[in-house]
Parts: sequence; structure tokens; C-alpha cells
Amino acid sequence: MSYTRVSIKTKTEAVEAISNLLMEEGVVGVEIDDPKDIIRTNTSPTSWDYVDESLINKDLETVTVRAYFPEDDDIKTKIDHIRARIDEMRAYLDTGSGEITMDTIKEEDWAHQWKKYYKVTPIGKNIIIKPSWEEYKDEDSDKIVIDLDPGMAFGTGTHETTSMCMELLEKHVSQEDIVLDIGTGSGVLAITAAKLGANKVIGVDLDKTAVRVARENIGHNKVVDMVDIRQGDLLDVVNEKANIIVANIIADVIIPLSKEVASVMLEDAIFISSGIIEDRIDDVKDALNENFEILEIVRDGEWAAIVAKKKGD
Repeated sequence: MSYTRVSIKTKTEAVEAISNLLMEEGVVGVEIDDPKDIIRTNTSPTSWDYVDESLINKDLETVTVRAYFPEDDDIKTKIDHIRARIDEMRAYLDTGSGEITMDTIKEEDWAHQWKKYYKVTPIGKNIIIKPSWEEYKDEDSDKIVIDLDPGMAFGTGTHETTSMCMELLEKHVSQEDIVLDIGTGSGVLAITAAKLGANKVIGVDLDKTAVRVARENIGHNKVVDMVDIRQGDLLDVVNEKANIIVANIIADVIIPLSKEVASVMLEDAIFISSGIIEDRIDDVKDALNENFEILEIVRDGEWAAIVAKKKGD
């Protein structure tokens, strides 16, 4: 199968809005290429050994958002609509050039071409993300190694929004906890929670490809007995109540979700939300304040994650 790849040149502050727009248009995958991620996440002297040198000299101000549409989509109509919506965004966002280009890519190329940029990455105090095709010598028995192949699902664990969630899970997960991962993608956060000692983890995603990839990664990490991946909308497929809910999505999804998610949370449960661009923090806080007490806001680059505790009934 082939896909039409639509590439949009923009700025970091517009990534969230453009990604949300693309999802509304029915994309089957979104890829964000932000050169500044290299500077933010590779700060130790040895970490540069893992970076492709061709990435270092990029224009650090231009972000490329790539969206993948099935080849048989009415792509011209979609592009016209995307271009018009981006033009509207210029009134309140720096969208950069907004240049849109297209090409055709085979499924197998999409699934494998990015692997050369994805390397072993330490996160938090004791977490190691290891791509399934890379080698890692586990010299420290305290390290939690997550063996991951994102395939065509979102979530390598290395983006700020994901790594913040992983660090917050490392801080908050306790044994016997039930953890719910909304928009599980590759399953990286669900696997992290399980390996941190959670008793049960439920991962939910609307996308069937994400569900398949997440289940494969759960098998690779030998946490099948602890993690249950379900396809569908949150309240349609989850009846259990959780101690911790994590959602690494975007502000425009977190805001309405904050009104629903309390119904699947135990008393004193916490909600970890991420994927929030700096300019949208106040909007998310306002929405959370209706049902939650905000405990902590963490930032990495231009992204933020919020930890909130469910208010008593």
C-alpha cells in the first residue's frame, strides 16, 4: 500500500494546532521533525554519539509536520482545506512559512526510514528506551529497559511530551496501582507503568494500527499479563477505575477529556496530561480546575505536562 505524504513547514508553537487539524482531516499518521529536539534532549557529552551529524546543522527554527493519507483519499480537497485553515491560524499563531509539499511513499518505507535517527535513550532516573533493533548492555540491574518498535504508531519515548510522562510515572506509580493510558500509541507509557510496578495497565487508542503495534511491543517487553490494550473511545471501552491516568495528546483533546476522565478515576487518583504547548497551559489549567486540584506543572523546551489530583466528591 502507498500513502500520500503531506509535509508542512511551520514553527514549534503551531505544531499542536496543525497536528490537530490534520487529525480532523483523517490522517493515518503524523510525524513531527523539530530540530530543536536534538538540542533539548541531547545534553550530556556522550549523547552526541547517538545523533546523526546531518541533523545538527539544520535550520533550528523550522519544524516540519508530515501527515500520511491513504493514496486513494481526495487529497486535493484536503490540501485546499488544510491551507485555508493554516491561513486562518496566522491571526493568532506564528505558523512560519506554512509551505505545503506532497510526495508518495510506500508503507514499508514509512515504517523503516526514520529508524536511523532513533537510538538508545536514558529517561528519568532509571528508565532506558531501547529500540528493538539496537543493542544495550544492561550493566545496571536497577535500570528499567523498555524494548520498543513504534512501527507506524506515534510514540518513540524520546519526544519531550512522552519523556515528561515517563518521568512523572516513575515518580507516582506504586505497586497495586491501576493505570490508564489514553491514546496509547506505541504503548510506551503503558509498558513504562507496568515495568514500574503497576498491578494493571489499560491502554486505549482509537487507531487500529496503534493498537496492533502496542500489543506487539507489550509482547516484546513480556508484560502481557499486566497490560490490556483496547481499541475505542475512552468511556466506551473502559469500565474500571484507575489510580493514575496518563494522556499524552494535545491541549484541544485534553480540555474536553478533563470533563470525562474523572468518572473513571478512584478517589485521590491523579491525572497526568502532556502534549501541551506553552501557550495553551492556562487553557488546560482552566479546564482541569473544574474537577481537579493541580499539583505540579513540569516543562521541557516549549512543552508542558500537568499533574492534577481528582477533587473529592
